[in-house]
Amino acid sequence: MEIIVALAFVAAVLFAADRLMLLLESHGHVRWRRKGRRRLSEEPTARLDSMLSDHSRR
Repeated sequence: MEIIVALAFVAAVLFAADRLMLLLESHGHVRWRRKGRRRLSEEPTARLDSMLSDHSRR
């Protein structure tokens, strides 16, 4: 009987975590299930040396 209660508790926690992640996704904080992964090939790229250079010395 204890195993059934434990499995039900685990299922409830996973369901609650999924709903929380969907709520956060609807507010734009994370990508969870509905929006899918970003295509990294379509993301803008920057060279490392341009990111590390100090532009404030001009």
